[in-house]
Amino acid sequence: MILTDTGPLVALVNRNDPNHAQCIAAAKRLPAEPLVTTWPCFTEAMYLVHRAGGYPAQVALWELWRAGRLRLHVPAEAEIAQMVELMRVYRDIPMDLADASIVAAADSLAQRRVFSLDRHFFAYQVTGGSGFEVVP
Repeated sequence: MILTDTGPLVALVNRNDPNHAQCIAAAKRLPAEPLVTTWPCFTEAMYLVHRAGGYPAQVALWELWRAGRLRLHVPAEAEIAQMVELMRVYRDIPMDLADASIVAAADSLAQRRVFSLDRHFFAYQVTGGSGFEVVP
C-alpha cells in the first residue's frame, strides 16, 4: 500500500499536467496494489481535475476507484483529532487538511511511503519522529 496525495491523483488522469509522465512512470514502478488516498485528497483532486478537464476528467478519477486501482481511506475519530493537532503543529509551513489527513492515515496504517509531489512531506513526521519516503 502507498498513501497517495492529491498531486499524483491529478497528474495520473490529466495528460496536460506537467507531472503526468513522471507520475505514470512512478506508478508503474510501485507494487501492483491499489493506491490509497484520503477523502480530503480525493475531494481536492476532484476539484482540480474538473478545473483542468471538466466532468470527463472527474470520470477518469472515479474510474481509478471503480477499477480497484485506488482505495479511499475512511479516518477514525482519533485520526480526525490528530489532523487538528497536526495543522496546529505545522501551521507555519502551513499544513492543509489534505496533507494532515495523509499524515494521520500514515500513523494509523503504519505507512511511511507517500506518493506525492508536495515537498512539505520531507518536513512532516509521523508519531515517533519518523520521516516519509516520498515517491517519485
